[in-house]
Amino acid sequence: MRHWPPGQQLHQGKYLIEEILGGGGFGVTYRDQNRKEDKLVAIKTLNANVQGKPNFREYQTKFVNEALSLAKCSHPHVVQVYEVFPEMVENIELWCMVMELIDGIDLAEYLEDNGILSEEKALPIIQQVGSALSFVHQQGFTHLDVKPQNIMIRTPPSPPLVRGGVRENPPFSSSPLNKGGQGGAVLIDFGLARQVTAPGKLRTNSNSGTECYAPIELLEKRAEVGAYTDVYSLAATLYVMLTGELPFPSQFRKQNIPLTPPKQHNSKISDRVNAAIVKGMELEPQNRPQSVQKWLDLLIPKPVAAETTRVISAVGMDYTNLQNLLAAKKWREADEETARVILKVAGREKEGGLNTESIDNFPCEDLRTIDQLWVKYSNGRFGFSVQKRIYKSLGGTREYDSEVWEKFGDRVGWRKNNKWLYYKDLTFSEKAPEAHLPLRSGWVGWRLGVGWVVLFSRVETCRL
Repeated sequence: MRHWPPGQQLHQGKYLIEEILGGGGFGVTYRDQNRKEDKLVAIKTLNANVQGKPNFREYQTKFVNEALSLAKCSHPHVVQVYEVFPEMVENIELWCMVMELIDGIDLAEYLEDNGILSEEKALPIIQQVGSALSFVHQQGFTHLDVKPQNIMIRTPPSPPLVRGGVRENPPFSSSPLNKGGQGGAVLIDFGLARQVTAPGKLRTNSNSGTECYAPIELLEKRAEVGAYTDVYSLAATLYVMLTGELPFPSQFRKQNIPLTPPKQHNSKISDRVNAAIVKGMELEPQNRPQSVQKWLDLLIPKPVAAETTRVISAVGMDYTNLQNLLAAKKWREADEETARVILKVAGREKEGGLNTESIDNFPCEDLRTIDQLWVKYSNGRFGFSVQKRIYKSLGGTREYDSEVWEKFGDRVGWRKNNKWLYYKDLTFSEKAPEAHLPLRSGWVGWRLGVGWVVLFSRVETCRL
């Protein structure tokens, strides 16, 4: 089968193909219209070349495993998988993976168009991808193909124009990397992802990643892979972002060809960042930081007083106390503080709750700040964006559905034995189910889903 043409219907007419977005050696990705929910999605499947291979079934198994890997990784900086379904094509069952369609460009394309980045612009991107990788590793997976082509940069929404008292949403115009923008990095393409079954266990690698970003263990026939494998590739990505030069491939370095320090290509690189990149790209795995977070700590060291740094939004709200409570793992106090600041930002303190209008107009920057603080200090387990992803995975839309809402309550631990729990009976710890927090966030309560559905719509609009 060749590629599907525009207008092709999939999954009993639920999806309508609009165009091919791109492809690689194994897969092809289409932009599709979800006709049931009236939104655009991306659908990925194996390409025509792979479909004709004698070991197609083996490739298909790996493809489905990719989908399962992604489905387990609900994180603001990991591409979201909505569903997987089979489609019959010329007597072949071809599996399709439905993903979120990210409005933006990949980092490689951005670098090609704009040149190298400053540390000020590059490090926040690396931090976001690093947080995604840390979460992926906690789920028992390694990505194994981190590179600029697999990092998407969301296009931030422009501020609404106001004409004659009516808000208008203009086309996207601001840079994806603008400081303070609503864009963000998203890790995609888990085609090489492996599940790590036991520490230190040898695994056979059939793919070598991309040469200049792949550490030596990916280029050997049998090698131990782990978080340190992704550390190398993330450090190599930063190398390219700051220098515009590709580092020597690791197999050449094994022949005693040293790595050229990035600062030799760009003298503006700080000594700290230069040293962190070199350390992250150590040839032997045991000489690298053994986790992404340990490498990030070398890249951006945090002084003891760092957690007391004030966090103030564009509208003047101070989130320092929320940050400190979350850093101290005081989850219940942080939940109460979240409700307080949300009501204050919305100007609804006297009313004691939000309404639809105040949620619809809640500042995206503040919603993003609150969400990112929760995501950061919970290691990706809590936050509005996490809740929204799970809600949508259960079939939730902008229309309130009591059955979906109850499924959501069961999934995140707000219900037990078909009954909604009281606030005092909820779990305020990191052991709580994923997306369990925050709860008391200023609207009608966690048991009444109408307000939350409006919130999730706002989270979607703000591109969290």
